[in-house]
Amino acid sequence: MCGPGSRAAVDPELFFPVGENGPAVLQADEAKAICSVCPVVDACLRGALERREPDGIWGGTTPSERRAMLRAAARTAHRTGEAAA
Repeated sequence: MCGPGSRAAVDPELFFPVGENGPAVLQADEAKAICSVCPVVDACLRGALERREPDGIWGGTTPSERRAMLRAAARTAHRTGEAAA
């Protein structure tokens, strides 16, 4: 819905709130609401994790949420002896 060729007229800046508190929280929540109905949300999140996207809302997650996911995956991989995502 948010990408090129989408039918929705969404300002891409919505997906890049500045900061993680105050008005940025409301902006992130609005972007996440769009992600929640997106048919490619899972692929978007996977790509963001693979690329280690440092900014923006990707796959319905904030940068800090993605960092936490990557840390959790690394801990799990370390315990099981597998390579992290």
